[in-house]
Amino acid sequence: MAEQTYFDDVKEGQELPEFTIQPDKQQLVKFAAGSGDFNPLHFDEKFPMLKGMGIADNIVHGRFKYAQVGRIVFAFAGYKGRVKKFGVSYRGMDLINTPIKVKGVVTAKKQEGGENIVELDVWTEDADGKKTTPGTAVVALPSKG
Repeated sequence: MAEQTYFDDVKEGQELPEFTIQPDKQQLVKFAAGSGDFNPLHFDEKFPMLKGMGIADNIVHGRFKYAQVGRIVFAFAGYKGRVKKFGVSYRGMDLINTPIKVKGVVTAKKQEGGENIVELDVWTEDADGKKTTPGTAVVALPSKG
């Protein structure tokens, strides 16, 4: 289990521990089965629409990336924290077998309504550094005392 994040230790501008994923066909087929999104754009490299749209390879599911960004938020909140709000938007395509970085940064820290609130910017980033799935989150964290 990851260490608990405490409000007392958080600083604005602090980066969340990032991680990299590189989804392959097996992961995307499993995700399709779990989500019900069987669009061949995600797993059939011979799908005619790919080439017709000028896309070099299969596209990673947007909801798969949403789940990965959720991982970084929930890891930051820890088991004693609470995710109050979380959302992303889809701004770019990520391709199968290509590294995707998942990142985040603390944008605000405040006490509000008796809670320790931390606001985050979170996102996925392609190999060129482009944010392909930017989002925000609001987390309530415990104090040490």
